[in-house]
Amino acid sequence: MPSSNPTLKKTLGPIMLWGLGVGYVISGMYFGWNLGLAEGGTSGLAIATFFIIIMYLTFTFSYTELACAIPKAGGAFDYADRALGKNLGFVAGMAQNVEFIFAPPAIAAAIGAYFHIFLPQVDTIYIAIVAYLLFTGLNIVGVKAAAIFELVITILAVLELLIFAGVCLPNVEWKNLELNALPNGYQGAFAAIPFAIWFFLAIEGVANVAEEARNPQRSILIGFGSAIMTLVVLCLLTFVSAVGVDGWESVVYPPGSTDASDSPLPLALAKIVGDGHILYHLLITVGLFGLVASFHGIILAAGRSTFEFGRVGYIPKKLGKVHPKTSTPANALIVNMLIGIVALITGKTGEIITIACFGALTLYIISMIAFFQLRKHEPDLERPFKVPLYPIFPAVALVIATIALAAMTVYNLQLAGIYFLIMAGAYIWFQFTNKNS
Repeated sequence: MPSSNPTLKKTLGPIMLWGLGVGYVISGMYFGWNLGLAEGGTSGLAIATFFIIIMYLTFTFSYTELACAIPKAGGAFDYADRALGKNLGFVAGMAQNVEFIFAPPAIAAAIGAYFHIFLPQVDTIYIAIVAYLLFTGLNIVGVKAAAIFELVITILAVLELLIFAGVCLPNVEWKNLELNALPNGYQGAFAAIPFAIWFFLAIEGVANVAEEARNPQRSILIGFGSAIMTLVVLCLLTFVSAVGVDGWESVVYPPGSTDASDSPLPLALAKIVGDGHILYHLLITVGLFGLVASFHGIILAAGRSTFEFGRVGYIPKKLGKVHPKTSTPANALIVNMLIGIVALITGKTGEIITIACFGALTLYIISMIAFFQLRKHEPDLERPFKVPLYPIFPAVALVIATIALAAMTVYNLQLAGIYFLIMAGAYIWFQFTNKNS
């Protein structure tokens, strides 16, 4: 019966998948990463970012093999469920849900802060909630419309980052990169890990729309691969361009303030052209596209993740239904929005980012274990793409992700406790409600 096996429309090609992949992540270039400078300084964040880039490159190519072999909306959940059984499958899927549901509230807060510059009479929280309603509605309308919108604003956001780098790079001096480069010693590199991850968080969301891709094996390979390479280049350009202008403290603390800023790029640009220049205002205006691209894109991926959980009955099956007219997971999108708004109202942006990173690293670890299990137990599974340098790539991704999760736990004990309580509570609930499944 159609109702018991809901399907999603196949409308996405490789260009739209590139747009989604870059779009999911690109807000990480505009805000959030600079908070890692306060923890580790230029060198501490650079060391953390170096290893996180290696993790994401090796992970992405390994994950692409899984996505091409098993192109389903659940992503990591589907891979782990098949390779490791329903218990670890549930843990992987729940971690994915935590990542995708908790990342948008942090971005929504930044959107509210940016718009507040133009609408100072409106509270940022109201702006953020309106953004949630607007972009959840767009995702309900249809995946093709959502993906086209995502592609357009992602291209604009990429162009803006290139303009920013073009203005800043001629003013970069090496001495600025060496200013107070390790304020907390090498341990600062471990404390900076969540903010290095924020540069690339949610790139794996491309796999969650695999079921909606035309010729998914080819489209995912091209879209995923080109997206991660684009993001690595943008990460390096943004980091060097922003910090090299006047040292890391200038892109963390606004003049005369000791509170960390969510707008590092305008702070860097103001050192060159001043805050009255047209380029400065252009950056603030177009910078919104970067935030919107990630916010909208992760909402899209989160809807698919929750939808797949509902479709297999691991959460209420109503969340695994598609809208009869738009063929989108409307129920899942609405529930995710309500949870996100609750998290948004707490006002704890940095903490929300860290919890999302805990979910991401759990997902990466279980996905790579599933990768090895599938290679071992299903050698004949059709794999249109195979990761290069097997088993080195998936092993490197697994090792770095495990070390990063351990380091994050040590440096964020309270938030780790909250995350693991969420996971444990969900797992206990799952065991009680799925005894006979």
